Amino acid sequence: MNTRNSIFLMVATLSLSLTTNTWAASIPVSEPDTKTQVYAEADSLGGLLGEYFMVKWVPVGGSNFVADTVSRAHEHYFATLNNPEMVESNSDYYKLFLPLTYFNSSIEQYSTVDKALNDGASESALMLSLLPIDDQAFATKDRIDAQVNGALLSAYINDPAKVLFTENEINEGGTFEDRLEEQQEDLAKVTAEILDVKVIPQEVTEDAVAEITKPNWWKITGNGSFQMSQNYISDNWYKGGESNVAEIATLQLKADYNDNEKVQWENMLDAKLGIASAPSDQYHDYLVNTDLLRLYSKFGLQAAKHWYYTIAGEAKTQFMESYGSNSEEMKAAFLAPLDVNVSLGMDYKLEKPNFKFSVMIAPIMWTMRYIGNDGVSHKSYGLDEDKNTRHNIGSEILPTFTWNIAKNITWESRLDYLTSYTWTRIDWENTFNFAVNKYLSTKFYVHARMDDSAEPRSGSRGDIQVNELFSFGINYTW
Repeated sequence: MNTRNSIFLMVATLSLSLTTNTWAASIPVSEPDTKTQVYAEADSLGGLLGEYFMVKWVPVGGSNFVADTVSRAHEHYFATLNNPEMVESNSDYYKLFLPLTYFNSSIEQYSTVDKALNDGASESALMLSLLPIDDQAFATKDRIDAQVNGALLSAYINDPAKVLFTENEINEGGTFEDRLEEQQEDLAKVTAEILDVKVIPQEVTEDAVAEITKPNWWKITGNGSFQMSQNYISDNWYKGGESNVAEIATLQLKADYNDNEKVQWENMLDAKLGIASAPSDQYHDYLVNTDLLRLYSKFGLQAAKHWYYTIAGEAKTQFMESYGSNSEEMKAAFLAPLDVNVSLGMDYKLEKPNFKFSVMIAPIMWTMRYIGNDGVSHKSYGLDEDKNTRHNIGSEILPTFTWNIAKNITWESRLDYLTSYTWTRIDWENTFNFAVNKYLSTKFYVHARMDDSAEPRSGSRGDIQVNELFSFGINYTW
């Protein structure tokens, strides 16, 4: 038991002992409330009291009971703490149930000199003997206060270091009624300010029309960048080599519709164009190394939590004519080739705070390839020389994801798998963006491709083709 509890037990026990021995019999006798049990368990008292006392009604004969002093104080001052309005302002025992406080009345009671007058003493004694008056019923509070002051004085003398407050400090806190008055005054001021506001009525005509604004389910985003890499080697460099400059510009625009119920519609315009200087090329000053113009749209109706019935379409070509190194043979041009795909299937979507994933599974897919420039070899793209188009039916799987690996590092990946069951074409594009700040970044772009529907390309890898670019420059996202 700590020191504070010891002091409290000493004071409460002393008060109980003095009260019981001196005037307990004079407490008015009454019947308990019909809702009050005759005996209550000790743990029915809250806080520190529960360790030492219990609420008890003591029978005094017949159907009459008397409540002991401590239980009466508990009922008056502790059981009503949740409703402060029920607490009496003139509490008989409140001094004992506060933290040990120095009260002026405790000292004044025992330091005041009370000198009785001799005149008329015999007359008063004679009157009291002839007409005895029982004043005990009218002096209950005074006697209680005297006993409480005596207990506190004993604590002041025996252990003055345990006194925590003074009576003046307690009084500075104000009463519950004072706080209510302050709140009522503040409420009155606020109410007066509100009532003082002048409201100017607006004229309403019969032609007034209510305007209802529909929510905007569209989300428009985009990203643009211009980056480059450069290498300079002097003519007399001891190991030889040549200087070169490579530049790439990208633009990606997205318009996505989501009604947050059943419908999702994604639209994307993706454009990339990269060129590189070719000092050693006898035919060209520069060569195109990256060229893409793609329009993609995907419409879905929700079937389950993450699944959507989906129809998707894509059209893909390039901007410029491109040639091989030290060659005048045209490899590609605008609309040569043009690939168009339309697929029908299910789309699985998953979104997390730093990860967005989608996989389109289309068991039914129609694809068309068109060559719109006679300077491009039709045979190199799997067409007969006398035909400009080719149609196929097959299937498609298209997984994509965007992963924010760290605060300034993002990985975007797109794998497009097409098959007509006689040929297969796979395009896997990966872009790693290392952002320096809002406007500068470094990008690492890798495009791996495999297409066995066309004429085999020369090279050590056969049908597998790779395009890689590492660059630094301006990057902006909105």
